[in-house]
Amino acid sequence: MVKWILGDLFLKDFGHQDSIRILWETRWKFPCKLGVYPFHDGKLEDFEPIFNKLIEGKTCTADPDARSTALIPGIFRLGNVNDPYDDAFASAFFPTAEALAKEAQSLESSDRARAIELYRRSACVYRLSRFPYIGTPLKRKAYEEQKKVYMRGARLWDVPLTEEIIPFTDAVEGDGKEIPLYVRMPKDASKEKPVPVMLLVTGLDGHRPDNYERTEEHLKRGWATVICDIPGVADCPALKTDPKSSDRLFTTILNWIKSQPQLNEKKVIAWGLSAGGYHAIRLAHTHASQLAGAVGHGAGTHHYIGAEWLKEVNHHEYPFDLRRAYLGKYGYSSWEELVEKCQKDFSLVDNGIVNQMSCRLLLINGMLDGCTPVEDSMLLMEYGSPKEARFIQGRAHMGYPEANSVVFPWLEEVMGTAS
Repeated sequence: MVKWILGDLFLKDFGHQDSIRILWETRWKFPCKLGVYPFHDGKLEDFEPIFNKLIEGKTCTADPDARSTALIPGIFRLGNVNDPYDDAFASAFFPTAEALAKEAQSLESSDRARAIELYRRSACVYRLSRFPYIGTPLKRKAYEEQKKVYMRGARLWDVPLTEEIIPFTDAVEGDGKEIPLYVRMPKDASKEKPVPVMLLVTGLDGHRPDNYERTEEHLKRGWATVICDIPGVADCPALKTDPKSSDRLFTTILNWIKSQPQLNEKKVIAWGLSAGGYHAIRLAHTHASQLAGAVGHGAGTHHYIGAEWLKEVNHHEYPFDLRRAYLGKYGYSSWEELVEKCQKDFSLVDNGIVNQMSCRLLLINGMLDGCTPVEDSMLLMEYGSPKEARFIQGRAHMGYPEANSVVFPWLEEVMGTAS
């Protein structure tokens, strides 16, 4: 039995997983006011009416001109909707997202800055609609709409973001044929002046069109950003039931980066966010010679998919019950099968990955992470190459708000010394 650093919090029931009202009032309204995860790019004025409708059943009139895709068109009442995996939850966000996108489109030629803001707000509302996992046709539609409005806005940025669909050249049977990437490069990137690359590896509920602020920070430092999804999530073509599909995925992506003359193949750092941190750590070992460094940010490696942790994970800090999202991501037929097999199949310790030498690897998290235990990062100190780490006292998953103030100086130092 692990003596969890979480202590009594390991058994604490936060009480919000089965109540949208408790989640909104005690956990989400405040970050929504601040415009931080998962409401980055959003506004309280967009979300408060939606959550009131979900909680109290207040009457809402869908705008017919916005081509509302709500399950019940026109005037409808919801109320007491507590299952985020259900389409009743997803549908509540569509009228607001559509109205914002419609206004943004009308302003593209007359007020570009306002149009950009509104497109980002619309994408944020669609994000919450498909949250926490794209597991129904309506949530898939929400994600497709999110990508559309995000890319419409991205066309207007001073430094646009583009989508690159590359052949999955290392695919085997069961993998898809193409890998969709988002790419944003500094204006001066060229064959004569190739730029460093941040390979951003997204997570369980954060996908490619959720990273505007990070790409801005990378541009300020003269770095390009290449963003990919992880197996079992969003648009990733890698076979989710195969632990080695991640290796094939990144072989193809890194070879594509190498083929781009305006990108500096010797200065590539992989930054894995949350569930993406697992893949960044794996990548740091399996493709060490092709990376200048890697960051496992809020990463799981072994304990997070063990029976002891999974027994309690459904009532920790994560906004919703993680079990259904994990079943979708890993592809097991039942929760019992996942608990029995997932650690054996995917643990970076049990499969020996961490015994290999790695590139420079930074591990960062909050000490009180209830999604992926900080013990999973600490465990890596016992294997392979020496690692670098920073754990934030008193903070939960990802170690926010202090984490990025640690990561960016490390990235700058690694980029400056790589050659």
